[in-house]
Amino acid sequence: MLATHRTFRKPLVQELISAVFRLFLASCVSCGLMELDLRALDALNGRTRLLLVANHPSMIDVFLVLSRVRRVTCLMKASIGTNLFLAVGAYLAGYVSNRSSERLLREAVAALRSGDLLLAFPEGTRTTRQPLNPIKPGFAVIARRAQAPLQPILLLTNSPYLSKGWKIWRPPQFPVRYQARLGADLPTSVPSCETVEQLQNYYLQAMHCSIDPNLTL
Repeated sequence: MLATHRTFRKPLVQELISAVFRLFLASCVSCGLMELDLRALDALNGRTRLLLVANHPSMIDVFLVLSRVRRVTCLMKASIGTNLFLAVGAYLAGYVSNRSSERLLREAVAALRSGDLLLAFPEGTRTTRQPLNPIKPGFAVIARRAQAPLQPILLLTNSPYLSKGWKIWRPPQFPVRYQARLGADLPTSVPSCETVEQLQNYYLQAMHCSIDPNLTL
């Protein structure tokens, strides 16, 4: 009975979170604070059993992806569990915490095998070395065990706003622009170390810098 409730609850809560983020970003656009081109992400709605891997230039990146992809299970930092409001939402949405690496691997693989879209930021933290930090191997292990392909997402911005080290109360120069692009699916049938190398090379070839002051939409 509990599993049945979770099956129905999880996609509903994920769609609610998506709607809240979409409303927030639309308000920012209406006020002239942001300019967005996230249309490419719409193609992911309706896809299944796919590990979404995005670069991570800004704290707002998860808002960008979830605002357009309505049903996504996220890999999240354990620190989110210390915030009661965020922790409840994350639990109800079926998000997977990194508090325990063994549990994260088990639950992430199970989510993909059940057909979920799973979102990960393989740099492990926000980008500190352009265009990309060295990426971590955990995502490749998850994808290989679940036999799920990777879908690279390129997130680009014109501003270092909310990048690593940016004080949250420090205002940027407005408008802040964000763009999302999709790469081709990457198979994960090769050893995990080769998957890591393939993804790192893909990002390095696809973008020279994720924070580009000259970015136009």
